[in-house]
Amino acid sequence: MTQNTRRSQILLLLLFGSSLFCGLAAQNPLDLHGKRILILGDSITQQGTYVSFISYFLQKRNPDLDYDIISIGLGSETVAGTSEPNHPYPRPCIHSRLDNALEQTKPDIVFACYGMNDGIYHPLSPDRFLAYQSGIESLVDKIRAAQAEVVLLTPPLFDAVAKKSLAPPDSNDFSYKTPYAQYNDVLKTYGKWILLSSLSVNRKIDLNTPMLEYNQHRRKTDPLFHLAKDGVHPGELGHLLMATTILNACEVQVVGDLTEILATTKADPLYAEIDHRRRMRSKGWLEYIGYDRGKVVKIDSIDETEAEAAKLQVAIDQMRRL
Repeated sequence: MTQNTRRSQILLLLLFGSSLFCGLAAQNPLDLHGKRILILGDSITQQGTYVSFISYFLQKRNPDLDYDIISIGLGSETVAGTSEPNHPYPRPCIHSRLDNALEQTKPDIVFACYGMNDGIYHPLSPDRFLAYQSGIESLVDKIRAAQAEVVLLTPPLFDAVAKKSLAPPDSNDFSYKTPYAQYNDVLKTYGKWILLSSLSVNRKIDLNTPMLEYNQHRRKTDPLFHLAKDGVHPGELGHLLMATTILNACEVQVVGDLTEILATTKADPLYAEIDHRRRMRSKGWLEYIGYDRGKVVKIDSIDETEAEAAKLQVAIDQMRRL
């Protein structure tokens, strides 16, 4: 895509509003069974609760099928290579570890969720928007070159009401600690570009809209309700909403009252085992692939992690196949 084309899309989004492009995402068939699934993202994916929920519902609903999910989200990461001046260290960029991640994990499908950090908590900037577009396009190209399918997730919700330290409207000192109050408008613009774009991907899933709508609905009866206490990182209910949105888009229907689903899921011993395995395996693969987040982290082998993961999966299979 040329830079002129990108600038034209930016102009359309700014002139007509992001809502114009809802529902334009192409929806191609996607089969998760028997595939190596790699999930990329920032601190929300590193926290990974939504990944545990996804794995739980897939395995619970389909006890005779196998799912191989590796999530390697990294806190502070971007796809655009952007970083605010007062960040403690230059934000890591997925492109510094993507080649190694694809080579080591050899995925069949890659889910990617970027954008929360890419606007560096500033007002919308054409240059940063172009950097985000370029970063996403490069990400898709590299994943395609590795013969894997691609699922793009729009940036999740930024909730200014829950953020305690917003920058004043006339400030130029925006950052994660003091973000722009209308930063979710930036994220919505990024997300709607994903939905509008002609990127060669297998699925585009909008996370921001359902999270925003749920937040607004709950606030009608509880003004203090929030999906994310700090405005950025969702709690368990927010992660569950992310997971159900992703699963429903992949034709795995999980419907009902979210608070009831959360309570039932957390009460199931199977979830605890799946969550434990996901956390252990994610940490091992993250460190094996390696990253630089103010300091370089790299371990030499994934063998011990995979051996332990295999043992845990045997126990999980026994539980879900009774």
